[in-house]
Amino acid sequence: MNRHVAPPEVTTAEPLIALDGIRKTYGGEVPVEVLRGITLRIYPGEFVAIMGASGSGKSTLMNLLGCLDRPSSGTYHFAGKDVSHFDRDELARLRRDEFGFVFQSYNLIPAATAVENVEVPAIYAGVDAPERHRRAAELLTSLGLAERLNHRPNQLSGGQQQRVSIARALMNGGRIILADEPTGALDSKSGAEVMALLKDLAARGHTIILITHDREVARHARRVIEIRDGQITADSGPDLGAGEAPSLPAAAHVRPSPLADAGEAVKMALRALRTNMFRTVLTLLGIMIGVASVVAMLAVGEGAQDEVMKRIGSMGSNLLVVRPGAPNERYSAGSGVRTLMPEDADALASLPNVTAAMPERQGNVTIRIGNRDYATQATATSVDLPQVRSWPVEEGVFFTPEDVTSHATVAVIGKTVEKNLFGEDDALGAHVLVNNVPFQVIGVMSGKGATGFGTDQDDVIFVPITTGGSRLFGETFVRSITVAASDVSKIGDTETEVRRELTARHGKEDFQIRNMASIVETMSATQQTLAILLASIASISLLVGGIGIMNIMLMSVTERTREIGIRMATGASTRNVLQQFLTEAVVVAAFGGTLGMVLGFAAGFIIQWAGLPLKFTALPAMMAFGCAVLTGVVFGFMPALKAAKLDPVAALASD
Repeated sequence: MNRHVAPPEVTTAEPLIALDGIRKTYGGEVPVEVLRGITLRIYPGEFVAIMGASGSGKSTLMNLLGCLDRPSSGTYHFAGKDVSHFDRDELARLRRDEFGFVFQSYNLIPAATAVENVEVPAIYAGVDAPERHRRAAELLTSLGLAERLNHRPNQLSGGQQQRVSIARALMNGGRIILADEPTGALDSKSGAEVMALLKDLAARGHTIILITHDREVARHARRVIEIRDGQITADSGPDLGAGEAPSLPAAAHVRPSPLADAGEAVKMALRALRTNMFRTVLTLLGIMIGVASVVAMLAVGEGAQDEVMKRIGSMGSNLLVVRPGAPNERYSAGSGVRTLMPEDADALASLPNVTAAMPERQGNVTIRIGNRDYATQATATSVDLPQVRSWPVEEGVFFTPEDVTSHATVAVIGKTVEKNLFGEDDALGAHVLVNNVPFQVIGVMSGKGATGFGTDQDDVIFVPITTGGSRLFGETFVRSITVAASDVSKIGDTETEVRRELTARHGKEDFQIRNMASIVETMSATQQTLAILLASIASISLLVGGIGIMNIMLMSVTERTREIGIRMATGASTRNVLQQFLTEAVVVAAFGGTLGMVLGFAAGFIIQWAGLPLKFTALPAMMAFGCAVLTGVVFGFMPALKAAKLDPVAALASD
């Protein structure tokens, strides 16, 4: 074999690869120069072996030839273009479209099948799924692996794994095949088969660059270049008789794109997450608990708010409630303060913007019919209650002004009283004893239901205010007067008029006025603040879940560094790697968010079953889910960025 150093260029053929004065120095406390002024021309269709001992610089030269690394100085022209200063993504596109790598350690993705490993370069080339699957199967079949398409690397022998690696190198056409010690990990028979495949590819027009330390392996090449101490010491010269005319089916020329589609990214993410299911489940738990807490706690907050507002609203937001006792004096039902009389209600009813003024007095009573007794609450009031409280009579009638004037012993009962006293019997017209005073039931109120805080609004009996004062309670004073305003926008003026009228009647301000409209507004603001507080507390769980996502993704990047290097070698750009790992984080968050919503609804129903008020609405649930996904994006971005910025050579060299 005729060997010479840096042979003079006597041909006018255009080289495919042209290196001029390439140097590579690795930094550190003591810089090490690995390549020292390499000048080299490689032509289309050549089968070149670069041979050298360990530490000679041949692997570094291969990394530079394959655009996995960049020189410290010198120029590299590929097909006439200077690629020495290409950025990361430009080098990735060049690797994707022009190079195929065959490594000594195969560098297959452990979790992917043979077909999926071969498809990887085509994913980054934008080939649609059916076409790349067809071509991957075709390539594997042509290499004798038709029955191993769906086997994972650990189910294949070394020789079969190397065939998968060759098929992957050819997926996008494989104009240039860079084989780094392709037989180093194989037995002699498998090694011979791999070399036969490389020779066949060279015969079909592919440019083969073989890196080896074995002279016997190098003899298969048509051109041998020897390297020692970072310099070419021998070169048998270009083989210009070889021409590029690949007969192997080439990949379809498609428009390059980052990833085929979002579905492919999700598929890759799910496959990666399945490799460590237990850790993934633990991460899911963090997100699940966070979302479930937000959903359940917001439902509790909404339910409590609705219940409070319902109770206040049942009295009406257009109401003023007047109670006895001077301002700032604490009042209770049993305090004995006696400053309001039924006549005050009559006076207030005549004021402008007042539709009704309803006096009330409550007390506990026992109702008896036959041999049945029932304890409930009696409310002595006026004929205006159905209107003021928006509480209609379901059966019979409410008492009339004549009943009030005549101190009639008539009563209207709630649904709970009707059920407990009469069961299925008709209550209308029945005579009952209320604290041993006979009353006739003339009506049954419509059902209001429980308030959610243990108070049954239907457990009540209504009697005329005059009858209650004289026959049941023995006192004529009232415990409250509820004033209904016709125009709620003028309720402030009405409150002023009520205060003026009562002060004039009593000679002093011995009463308190509660404006229900302002109370409703205040309660609404308070409940909203409470809901925000509950959501904030629950969001801490989401934060913990987000930290879990960051942890699992950082560990994933560390464990899959070699896989990242493989993807970069096969054409993955910075955006591709960033998108893949970010998608994995979002998939975890979205899946955890979905399960968390289900768990939150389930927890809510249990809380509701326990008797607490609850209200589920779509917006908080969707917001919780959205926050979970956003958490995945935010906490997954740093690990994804770390993966995207890995150096391809360093990533491939990791264990």
